[in-house]
Amino acid sequence: MTTAIDVWGDCFTIAKWQAVVAEALESGGSEPIVNINPNDAREFDAIFLGGGAAGRFGAAYLRALGGRVLIIDRWPFLGGSCPHQACVPHHLFSDCAAQLMLERTFSGQLWFQQIEDKVVSIKSIIEFFRCGRVGPHAVMNYQSKEQLGLEFVLNAAFSIIDPHTVQVGDCKFHAKNLVLALGAKPVLSDIPGSTLKGVFNSQSLVENLDFEPGNTIIVIGGGKSAIEYGCFFNATGRRTLVVARHQVMPMLKDVESRAYAILMMEEQGMEFLENAELMTIQGDSQGKVKSVSIKTSDGIINVDTDFVFMGLGEQANSEQIAQILGLETGERGFIKVNRHMQTSIPNVYAVGDVTGPPMEMFKARKEGVCAAKNIMGQVSEYKAADYPDFMHTHYEVCWLGLSEEEARQRHANVKIMKLPPDNPNGFDVGLPAGDRMMLYLMAKPRMSGFHKLIIDGDTRKILGATHIGYGAKDGFQYLNYLIKKGLTMDDLAEMDELFISPSYFIQLCRLRAGDPHFKDM
Repeated sequence: MTTAIDVWGDCFTIAKWQAVVAEALESGGSEPIVNINPNDAREFDAIFLGGGAAGRFGAAYLRALGGRVLIIDRWPFLGGSCPHQACVPHHLFSDCAAQLMLERTFSGQLWFQQIEDKVVSIKSIIEFFRCGRVGPHAVMNYQSKEQLGLEFVLNAAFSIIDPHTVQVGDCKFHAKNLVLALGAKPVLSDIPGSTLKGVFNSQSLVENLDFEPGNTIIVIGGGKSAIEYGCFFNATGRRTLVVARHQVMPMLKDVESRAYAILMMEEQGMEFLENAELMTIQGDSQGKVKSVSIKTSDGIINVDTDFVFMGLGEQANSEQIAQILGLETGERGFIKVNRHMQTSIPNVYAVGDVTGPPMEMFKARKEGVCAAKNIMGQVSEYKAADYPDFMHTHYEVCWLGLSEEEARQRHANVKIMKLPPDNPNGFDVGLPAGDRMMLYLMAKPRMSGFHKLIIDGDTRKILGATHIGYGAKDGFQYLNYLIKKGLTMDDLAEMDELFISPSYFIQLCRLRAGDPHFKDM
């Protein structure tokens, strides 16, 4: 690597990293950024191919255990696609959706400006993100080099020679083990017209959008990406039509909770076509999208649009490497691993999105750490199961454990605590009320959220929970851990709630904790 940028021995500040990363991204330069200790003659215990969540956390843990580790990544930064094309833009767009819902709900009232009929620029928000994303990259490069002491080669294309050897340019690196942290990418569609200008997925949207979408957007898919991006498009003031082959939001299994989430989206103007299929995308003479044809139960409908978003899930970045190594793969190219993160090839591990769903940050990080432990002789197992889940609509939607329907199938005495309570006279009750919900509470109570706790009435153990609103996400990751330990409603009642917050689970349980034969609430 004669033209590499060697950063070993230099203390790169965050500002300096920001300049280096920005220049590499803007210029498209191919000079590898090398941080390798020339005084360490030890063989690498592992090479992590990919420095995203799984690779970075796994490498850091392996080094903490006394091993020597090298990360090789094609990007000029560590952290992977999350801050660059996936998690961070998605959260930015969801922040925009929540803020715009608030402003449209109170348009022209109190201090809110009149924006009810305003269409907000999507292109300017995308450009805003592009300008700001280098900051997190710089922080992770700084942290990895200066604070964690990780060795790495960034901005580098690599090829695998064998299960112990990786080549970058004219340089070969050897290790006892390889860890494939290759990530995933959006599934591409083969629908006629899918290559026209104006067809996007989560990656191409933030990289390639160079025009302002018109007033109608078609979203394909019913899962997290489709719904989350669809709500953002809708919040900007555009007609947004979601086309799903099956059910919308199937991951939210509690029927009552799902119904509330969908109702709130529909009240914001979202349109849903379930059990429908995009047939073709028509283009104009310049190769741009001009309309789509959709097959529904009532026949074919045609919709004029210049913007189609594909939210069809993800597939593994595994094709070439899996073929070279002879790895066993499954659906969409996801690499098969056992609970130790070992692949079908000895001394080759795979971690993160490349191993398949759930495509979640915690799962990637924990798989990386699991692989590191096993490489260093600490027997460790991991399989993502019984984890809290989350998605954005215009709200934050959190759930864990069993749905009410699942609980009733498994337990004879299921009790429910929820807000708002069942209300026969139909009066809209402004509960639950918590973070960022107080204006809705006063003026639009039906929009103040939904909150549900599912309990085994015999053991008093918590079986499941759902919260639609804001501010509960952090609590759910701890609540899930406690539920696995056997958390009861009486344990919840002993906790201290920070009023007013999404802590109504605690309050409701305290109201019933003294009752040995409590009823639903």
